[in-house]
Amino acid sequence: MILCDIGNTSYHFLDKDRSYKEDVNLFNPNSITKKIYYICVNHKVKLVLDKLDNWIDLSENIDMKNYYDSIGVDRIFACEAIKNGVIVDAGSAITVDVVKDGIFDGGFIYPGKKAMSECYKGISSALDYEFNFSLDLKKLPKNSQDSISYGYLKNLHTEVESYNLPIYLTGGDSCEFIKIFPNATIDEMLIFKGMKKIIETI
Repeated sequence: MILCDIGNTSYHFLDKDRSYKEDVNLFNPNSITKKIYYICVNHKVKLVLDKLDNWIDLSENIDMKNYYDSIGVDRIFACEAIKNGVIVDAGSAITVDVVKDGIFDGGFIYPGKKAMSECYKGISSALDYEFNFSLDLKKLPKNSQDSISYGYLKNLHTEVESYNLPIYLTGGDSCEFIKIFPNATIDEMLIFKGMKKIIETI
């Protein structure tokens, strides 16, 4: 069974235990003739895949009564993978989704690391620092780097921890955010786990 999570820049495949990516602009989906179960947030790619019989869109099998219309399909499938927890997907944007007893309870979107860094830099070149993910969030900072880091990370940390649920980290910057959520679990396979769960219901 081949699974594929398609974003704006890449096709992320899981073929049995092998995980690999292909560039959206270079990969030809016609090159695969086997059956592929996929989800896709890329509208242009979706138009191509709709014409291919062996590419099966799993999003059509989701019961949307627990979600809202504009939520990203990748967030839905990550939520489908767990019974209780807070999912922090740390990518270009940070999405935070809460699942209780297998039901999506709601979520929010926060600026990603790069976007927030550009925001600070746009205010003043004096604020052009890398974020310090190792700072002590229990103490007010006394230098500029830690001050912007605290301003960015404290609210997110406090909100996520307030749910008193297991925390799951995924996304490209999860290795940074684990420093402020040391008890969290990094799971880059969450979406694929959700996909497998939905396939079992088909």
